Amino acid sequence: MRKGLCLPVLLCLTAPGAIRAQVADPIEAPVIHRGLKARVETLTRLPETGSLHADDRDPATWARVSFVRDRADGRRFANDSRGFLYELRAGGEPTLYADVDAAFPHAIYDSLASGFIGFDFHPEFAANGLFYTVHGERAAGNPAVADFVPPGFGPSDVTYHSVITEWRATDPAAAAFDGSRRELLRIGHIVELFRHPFGYVGFNPTAEPGDPDYGLLYASGSDLGFSNGGGPHEADPAQMQRLDTVVGAILRIDPRSPSESGGVKGIGDYTVPAVNMYADDGDPETLGEIYASGFRNAHRLSWDLDDGTLFAADIGMSHIEEINIVHEGGNYGWMQREGYFDNGVSRRGGVLGDVFLLPSEVLNGRYPDGFAYPVAMYDHDDGEAVAAGFTYHGAIPALQGKFIFGDVARGRLFAADTAAMKAADDGVPETVAAIEEIQLYARDTDGNRRDVTMEDLVAEALGRDIERVDLHLSRSADGEIFITSRHDGYIRMLVPDRPADGAR
Repeated sequence: MRKGLCLPVLLCLTAPGAIRAQVADPIEAPVIHRGLKARVETLTRLPETGSLHADDRDPATWARVSFVRDRADGRRFANDSRGFLYELRAGGEPTLYADVDAAFPHAIYDSLASGFIGFDFHPEFAANGLFYTVHGERAAGNPAVADFVPPGFGPSDVTYHSVITEWRATDPAAAAFDGSRRELLRIGHIVELFRHPFGYVGFNPTAEPGDPDYGLLYASGSDLGFSNGGGPHEADPAQMQRLDTVVGAILRIDPRSPSESGGVKGIGDYTVPAVNMYADDGDPETLGEIYASGFRNAHRLSWDLDDGTLFAADIGMSHIEEINIVHEGGNYGWMQREGYFDNGVSRRGGVLGDVFLLPSEVLNGRYPDGFAYPVAMYDHDDGEAVAAGFTYHGAIPALQGKFIFGDVARGRLFAADTAAMKAADDGVPETVAAIEEIQLYARDTDGNRRDVTMEDLVAEALGRDIERVDLHLSRSADGEIFITSRHDGYIRMLVPDRPADGAR
């Protein structure tokens, strides 16, 4: 069976590192430079939904906003992960488009990672009415059976499901959804807590009709909680570095049922694209739907609108947060690598929370080890969980040519030079782009300016101190950046500065 990289070879390569000390502070010098400034403006607020689910332990009652999506026809949508998809009408007024909660009685809402996490519309939605969602469910008492269970486990071991669904609107132009739905894929988790579910579904916005990538649906890479889901199967490296599993993999699928496409059936009711590398590798034990592998929690994907470069924000374990440029067939290292460090699970006596220096011949690229490495990264001195990132194509001059991302927990907003990130995609692990922090400011109704942080704004909105911001980013059709928190229901945006006359 082909399982990606040959583990014994890597252990031989890093064996001298067994005498190297564990790295307590991987990036000692400050890597986040300050200087960029951007104005933040509030657009709208989604409704309060915090009292709807008995298992919901989140003290914040406002909507948990995860994604904002603009369609080419000018319509704008946002989701509340408690189970609601809204259309934002003129002026930003939210109206309920689809009640996802009502459709799935076994859905789980007990954590910020649960519920109705992601959605996207088919590029031909205006004609075919198709859109896609991903949500989480409990396995207990659930009559549905998982299409996939991690290798070595069976249906009785499954604790939760990640579910991708196709919805078909009878009238795509209607203000509220009415139509049918079809399940594409149901993935079984086997750890105690619902952690790192499939959280992203989306289409390449740069693909045009006739392109090989057009109409293919991507789903983000997740280790399904094997690194933080609790129970006896947590920290199980045997589940990673394989190509016969969806664990840690970014998938690319043709969402059409094989009965419609006439193509090869995948794990679920969808077609494996013939253009996929692993669909045509001659190995019957690799999964043809895998696009890239070796991720811990690549919970957000994005494309550069200029050249189609695919980026993934991969949340790290105990030390490193990273942005990767994703290439088909690439192996991004988890659980053996965290950033450009060796993870403790690959060392005798090491544990998942440890990292060690790689040999210099690997770091400087003289001895390639088969892994792909980040093009930008920071450690937990500066944040705890990397948020989505997007190349900026909007109207703020200072952000032109930048890749904008942030930190989920602390709510900090970062930028890196897009050209520098692409130059760092050079096969040399230690080459990474520099990171800057974007300092936010707001203006009141009189145009007066005040410096703010996302932590400030969310705490003010809730009327109390907060432990974490739970920041997420999205991108508008004209290239601007939406900023949301899964606590206060607000949708904000970075905007060009237009102070009132006489304002400071």
